[in-house]
Amino acid sequence: MSKKKQEIAMQGETQIDETALFQHISDIIENRKARAGAYANREIALMYWEVGEYINSIILDGGRAAYGKNILSTLSTKLITVYGNSFYMENIYRMMRFAKVFADFEILSTASTKLSWSHFCEMCLA
Repeated sequence: MSKKKQEIAMQGETQIDETALFQHISDIIENRKARAGAYANREIALMYWEVGEYINSIILDGGRAAYGKNILSTLSTKLITVYGNSFYMENIYRMMRFAKVFADFEILSTASTKLSWSHFCEMCLA
């Protein structure tokens, strides 16, 4: 038994230090929640990059800039219906800009472990 477990369990042979038990369990929960949140933020940033990169490759590389605005409007409406307001037009344009600014996926993948989507938006729009 580890020293920490002994401290919690051995406050007498039948007593448990409930405060220490609660604190230790709380530490475990908070640590895991923070790690899950960081992982989710990373995946969101990578998803937005992938969406932006794909749209750029289809619309911009195909020389459809004027026609592309109509396509993006329709796409945005459909995505909002299914996935919510994260896909409104302005955010789709951010995704596209994001993919242009961070063209190297390896650099983005590393940066996304430390930065959130809002950090990337600040950098892309600065």
